[in-house]
Amino acid sequence: MPILDIELLEKLAAYFASGDLEQDFEFADEDKRGRMLDYLEKLMDLADTADAIATKLIFKDQLNEMLGSKTQK
Repeated sequence: MPILDIELLEKLAAYFASGDLEQDFEFADEDKRGRMLDYLEKLMDLADTADAIATKLIFKDQLNEMLGSKTQK
């Protein structure tokens, strides 16, 4: 399985959009609820990291130019 599996992300998006996650959470025992919340927290942390990396990759040249021009002044 590739590390960057778009199909998994699409399945997660569909699961979240369908309301199934909320329903599963509502009927889960406390242990499973905790695991679900841990999973969501990890997913949010990964999203923050992905956002930072994407920003760096997309704007790398522009940031270097901005930083270079500021240090030359």
